Amino acid sequence: MIMNAPSVHRITTSRGEERRALRVAVLAPPWITVPPPGYGGIEAVVALLCEELVRRGNDVTLFAAPGSHSSARVRSPLESTHADQIGSSLYESDHVVSAYDAIDRAARDGRPFDVVHDHSGFTALAMADRVSAPVVHTLHSPFSGEVCPFYKRHAHKARLVAISNFQVENAPAGVRVADVVANPVRVEDWPFRAEKSDYLLWMGRMDPGKGPHRAIAAAVAAGLPLVLAGPVQPGQKEFFRSEIEPHIDGTRVSYVGEVGGRRRKELFAGARAFLMPISWPEPFGMVMVEALACGTPVITFPEGAAREIVIDGVNGFHVADVQEMARATLSLGQIDGARCRRSVASRYDAAIVAEGYEHVYQRAIRQATSGTPRLARRGQPATRVEAGEQSPHPAWRAAAG
Repeated sequence: MIMNAPSVHRITTSRGEERRALRVAVLAPPWITVPPPGYGGIEAVVALLCEELVRRGNDVTLFAAPGSHSSARVRSPLESTHADQIGSSLYESDHVVSAYDAIDRAARDGRPFDVVHDHSGFTALAMADRVSAPVVHTLHSPFSGEVCPFYKRHAHKARLVAISNFQVENAPAGVRVADVVANPVRVEDWPFRAEKSDYLLWMGRMDPGKGPHRAIAAAVAAGLPLVLAGPVQPGQKEFFRSEIEPHIDGTRVSYVGEVGGRRRKELFAGARAFLMPISWPEPFGMVMVEALACGTPVITFPEGAAREIVIDGVNGFHVADVQEMARATLSLGQIDGARCRRSVASRYDAAIVAEGYEHVYQRAIRQATSGTPRLARRGQPATRVEAGEQSPHPAWRAAAG
């Protein structure tokens, strides 16, 4: 394994320690641009992370869909975006292998990357042992039954990072997860409004698991108007037509389509509450964090990581069903919007998350150099955190299983 020579630039950590800057290759998914024009959770995360890593002095190259922009160096292996073909093995494999070829060429030319950070999907992990730098693979999806065999076969090829404690707790036996680093938010980018409008908000993909139809039922039961926002992606049109469209009247239930930029932020900031009636194991849920950053409480079913992000009675409520969700709207006056905002600033700020990943990168580099396994198996304590490296922040830590 070729490793980079020490860099002149030094980074100061939150604990006052100095470490050298890193040369990092970040792989985004190939489907849509970074940052995303509207909906795009992973792309938004990658955009924030790259900006913060560069701000902290790291040399970052972002491999992303054409049209992407960042303060990192941007390279686009493919000729166009493929928003309508998300999940296509043709485009994912082309994107990843082209990026890996570029990474290997850099090593041969004497400018090796210290680490590769993959957010792109399955191909990069499956081939992680064939590229010239250690790979960190962020788990953006839950450990569903269909992906568990894949991770059992390939997880050992990279350093796996979960985005919530929930993911670690549900890792299948034999799959090693090394660290937990939450997704980032730059709180100052989100407007705070103490005085809210009357509407409730739901935002996301029009997928049954995300629960837009349950949000409608809860809002109707509460007697409050609901704004729905988000794309109708391939395979979701029939659900939207049968379960959502009949309720849209522009008064009690409004649908504003996919939104981004200023309009997205205004919707979050003005809402009385954000509804999250999910029925799937949500691995993180950026929409909750974005709502809270605007001082908007979140009412959620406590599925997946929602029970970590939403602190019951502090920045929102955990509810068991649609009826409880409707009743919880009567208690929103108990929630302090400023405290909602602080609850994400102290846990998920982009600077905190970027520093967490710098620790992960250093561990991955040491692991590759020493050849010593340093990954924590589910149910066992993490043994890779060297002395003095215990995280002071709840946004990132070694996974204890």
